[in-house]
Amino acid sequence: MLKLSRLADYAVVILVNLGEQDGVVTSPALSAETGVPEPTVAKVLKVLSANKFVLSQRGAKGGYRLARPLSEISVASVIAAVDGKIALTACVDGGGCDTGVSCGMCGSWDTINKAIRDTLEAISLETMRQKSACGSAFMKKPIPISASAGREGGVS
Repeated sequence: MLKLSRLADYAVVILVNLGEQDGVVTSPALSAETGVPEPTVAKVLKVLSANKFVLSQRGAKGGYRLARPLSEISVASVIAAVDGKIALTACVDGGGCDTGVSCGMCGSWDTINKAIRDTLEAISLETMRQKSACGSAFMKKPIPISASAGREGGVS
């Protein structure tokens, strides 16, 4: 099963929420708005800042804001920033393989992997924002999650 890490999911939620705000927003405010625990929000914002998705502003009126519009941020770029390279198996795109030449599938996953990456690259966070506004309470009242939830691994 292909599964997105919780941190990558949170990163999308946080970025989309930032895209709906005017001005800068603090980490505690984002936590309150999204339901993601504040330590996890702070961790995600640090990664997003390092990858130039958000800009931070220090001081009494400090906080975070988007570095560019949601329409210019792909889902694939967020996942790659948080989880690393998007790949279904270790052998995709020349990665290592434990079974070596005995597998017989070497290179066979490349087409599927490319289709998934291309699809995720074609979906912007603006598209995600618009889809979440279809009567869903997705962005406004998510189920609170424990602070330890952000410790899960990447794409598996």
